[in-house]
Amino acid sequence: MFGTDYLEIVGLPSDGTGSRPDLDNAPVGINGLVFKAASAQETYDHLKSIGVQGGEPVDASRPVNLDGEEKTARFQNINVKPGAFDGGRVYFCEHRTTELVWRPEYQGHANGVCAISQFTIVTRDPASVANDYAALLGCNRTESDDGYAIKTADVEILILSPETYGTRYGELASPTDHRPTLFGAIRFQTADLTQVKTCLDRTGSQLLIQNAADRITLRLPDFDTVLEFTA
Repeated sequence: MFGTDYLEIVGLPSDGTGSRPDLDNAPVGINGLVFKAASAQETYDHLKSIGVQGGEPVDASRPVNLDGEEKTARFQNINVKPGAFDGGRVYFCEHRTTELVWRPEYQGHANGVCAISQFTIVTRDPASVANDYAALLGCNRTESDDGYAIKTADVEILILSPETYGTRYGELASPTDHRPTLFGAIRFQTADLTQVKTCLDRTGSQLLIQNAADRITLRLPDFDTVLEFTA
């Protein structure tokens, strides 16, 4: 959990129970992009107006244990029509019990990360995908020599061609030749890059890491995932 967003690590039981059709056949790597919704119904109405609604909002909940007392975190998911966006799962979520989710004891991290500042999408048709995300989020897109960017109040969605993505991340980049669109990287904002370096030194893992004056970029080979940290 960070200031206004979070990273969710999803796994499935090794014994085969708890199957998730949306994950069972998904490629390894960054799999989901979820946007915060202020109103599930208003978000659904917006999705319907642009023709990408995936169904009525769905109620969901999870148990939360606070000081030995079990409470229930409640939220509603608003799905986007399957196939409307390639690369992974894209949907919206309205949290009904934010006080059970964004809590100070969950938001402090040894690596100093306080936010997700950028999410990179790699696609063979950056202009078209940028238009689709701009319509989805009700935001303007900007174009540069590198690609397209869509800025919300909390995060920048960066949309790159495979060539530009490969130039940007070099040997750390995920392979792009077998998928028309993929979620290519997540950038985290940290209070101090020294804290990130300290945590990485402690892992002892065989990670692919690039250090620069203003960022640390790493690849998790087993998860086909690129993570970037800036201060």
